[in-house]
Amino acid sequence: MNTTTLEKVQTIKTLNNIADSGLKVFQKGQFAIDNDCENPDAILVRSFNMHTLEIGDKVKAIARAGAGVNNIPVTQCTDQGIVVFNTPGANANAVKEMVLTSLMASSRNLFAGIAWTKTLEGEGAQIPKLVEAGKKQFVGKEIKGKTLGVIGLGAIGALVANDALDLDMDVIGFDPFISVDTAWNLSRNVQRAMTIEQLFAESDYITVHVPLTADTKEMFNQATFSLMKPGVHILNFSRGELVNEADMAAALESGVVGKYITDFPNENVLKMKNVIPIPHLGASTQESEENCAIMAARQVKDFLETGNIKNSVNFPNASLPFTGKRRVAAFHHNVPNMVGQITSAISNYQLNIADMVNRSRGDYAYTIIDIDNKVNGDIIPSLEEKIKQIAGIVNVRVI
Repeated sequence: MNTTTLEKVQTIKTLNNIADSGLKVFQKGQFAIDNDCENPDAILVRSFNMHTLEIGDKVKAIARAGAGVNNIPVTQCTDQGIVVFNTPGANANAVKEMVLTSLMASSRNLFAGIAWTKTLEGEGAQIPKLVEAGKKQFVGKEIKGKTLGVIGLGAIGALVANDALDLDMDVIGFDPFISVDTAWNLSRNVQRAMTIEQLFAESDYITVHVPLTADTKEMFNQATFSLMKPGVHILNFSRGELVNEADMAAALESGVVGKYITDFPNENVLKMKNVIPIPHLGASTQESEENCAIMAARQVKDFLETGNIKNSVNFPNASLPFTGKRRVAAFHHNVPNMVGQITSAISNYQLNIADMVNRSRGDYAYTIIDIDNKVNGDIIPSLEEKIKQIAGIVNVRVI
């Protein structure tokens, strides 16, 4: 159980290089960046594997400067009452540009053509003639009028779909969990696939933008390849584990799959025929790294200062306008009468409640309560301890 009070200077630790533009969000005097700290108030991370890291009892928040959180022990953090943030959409444009670049380049055999051209070094004056004679082996296809299937219409998938329409492609999308916000941003000209099997059958190119889950693991396999058009190009900038590699190798060898463009090369992938292995460059732009760092830092700063939560992967999103008055922020099990017990504990100190919000997510819930009258700082530890003693409380802060 983790019980903490907002301190004057809070410590932030980074486990990877975080762009300076993100670190500047934390003002000096209120926050300190200390990468040697064993038990910071918050942690910023990119790809560092935290599963073997001991997380101190003072840690209140962990922010991933990126979308995936596979490198963070989310379940452990939830049990400790640590909010885990990610930055959905911050790197969306970077990935979108890489998807569209790879889509066009692979369709025109650009990568293979460039590699072949480099082998002509040393041929001197014969190079122009050799180029003209050899270019026919790299004749490609135009993407105009072809069908692009987009699996997952979140921040990245929606951008890919919209821009592919502007390139005169037909676009079909599948996402049974599409959010209202994404739906508003998605062009009405994107056709809706009623089933993923429909998308597989109708697409000349398929790009996937979904998280790795038990349901999506190895979603590309022998059975699903059999539903696709012969020679389909598959682009994977999400997770390598979405693909059964043995089945992909066989599909490429037989021509069932024409090209496999992946941002996740490994020994198996590099041995495949007609694979285009990209060294995990999808979100590797200066702009993307800065956007992710700034977004992660702002979310952590807001949480530490106000208790408000946005873009958490394990806590419910919840916020109230912060007026500067004392605020109780409690993370607890989602069981009956929790809010009543918390408000009763507050009332025992003759404190009035000005505003409150309660949000749940699965087995857990988060409650923010603003106190109307001025609170003597001396009673804060006692108030925190009183609320902490309520069965089902995971952690509590009085801000």
